[in-house]
Amino acid sequence: MPRRNKKGGKGRLGDSNSEDESYNDNVSVYSYASDNAPSSVNDCDELSSNERYEERFIQALENATEKSAQTRTLALQSICEILMHRYMPDFVDDRKVTLIDCIEKSIRRGKGAEQAWGARLAPLLVLQLGGDETISKTLNQFLLTTVQDKSVTFDARAKCCTALGLLNFFGGEDIGDLLTLMQCFESIFSGSYLKADDKVPISVSTEASTLHAEALSAWGLLLTLIPPGDFVAWMTSGQPVLPSFKKIMGLLQSPHLDVRMAAGETLALILECGRSHDEEFLEDYLIDLIDMVKQLATDSHKYRAKRDRKAQRATFRDVLRYLEDDILPEITIRFGSECLVLDSWAIHHQYSALCVVMGPGMTNQLQENDFIRDIFGLGSKVNTMNGSAKAKASKLERHLLNAAAFKARTISRGKNRDKRSAVLT
Repeated sequence: MPRRNKKGGKGRLGDSNSEDESYNDNVSVYSYASDNAPSSVNDCDELSSNERYEERFIQALENATEKSAQTRTLALQSICEILMHRYMPDFVDDRKVTLIDCIEKSIRRGKGAEQAWGARLAPLLVLQLGGDETISKTLNQFLLTTVQDKSVTFDARAKCCTALGLLNFFGGEDIGDLLTLMQCFESIFSGSYLKADDKVPISVSTEASTLHAEALSAWGLLLTLIPPGDFVAWMTSGQPVLPSFKKIMGLLQSPHLDVRMAAGETLALILECGRSHDEEFLEDYLIDLIDMVKQLATDSHKYRAKRDRKAQRATFRDVLRYLEDDILPEITIRFGSECLVLDSWAIHHQYSALCVVMGPGMTNQLQENDFIRDIFGLGSKVNTMNGSAKAKASKLERHLLNAAAFKARTISRGKNRDKRSAVLT
């Protein structure tokens, strides 16, 4: 289990609060002149809004079966955008068979953008339906086939990696299955490993680097589900079960920003997981790693784009603080009258993975989606129409509640996994 931070610290995403707080500003603005009128007006507006979304959804679902590839692609995109912003589980459940069929056909028979949007729809569907494991297993089969198909575009394979990581994060109970999938992801991002002479591979294109970065991020997401004791044993066994720490360190030398940043965050995640079981975990690598991270945190090379340098420095400053001072990036996500504190690399990685598919709809989903609220231990939905609002908990109380919920969920999921399936040969 990820270790909680010993010292305070603010992460680079603290600015996101302003975006979260701006959500749904009109909810609190209505007249109290009549006891019944405000409620009636609000209910009518909500009903009208739901009907509009449902009409758009039905039309898009019909278009997703058209002969034109462009029409199907736009339809899948429209369905994804609706499911990002709207939580409508009952409506989606009535059409899940059709949706599964659309996803399967788009990934198996489609090309390029159509495959990419079909892959993006897969985790959105499962999130709407509360992490339905049956659907996840059905979608897993052809997503995995597409990921391994080198004739498919890099972008589509990257989206399939993201979808696979999320689907197995939602319902991954068997450690053996998780380990097999992590090894599959490594076979992809290993394309960015340093060569035998410690030279950077020059054959990796920008498109391929995106695929490698997504595969590495998906690998890290599944790592958050692995019991620390098992993970430490695999990383220190000397057997080719998981990638060596040194190989992932080598990814920091990649010429591609997305690979370097994914590697930096994954290295921090590996150390956090290992140290929660063994405080001396991989200490021999620490000096060299700090030197490499320090260079990236202060990189000012003019041949890199200004935006890339800024993003890289922000990421590696957080990693450097963790390596040198054991300070974890603490980020507070505010939504409505609630907030979610991301105070470990594991929780931060899980939140970031969900944001990849939810996009700007993440704030609304945190408020409404029961399954996502369960993932982060947010409890039952808050009734925003209740006039007697509860007083805000202190920062310490919120931190302790989040920590307790995360710990309870990790323990609960760990008990349900069949560790016997992870026997190594």
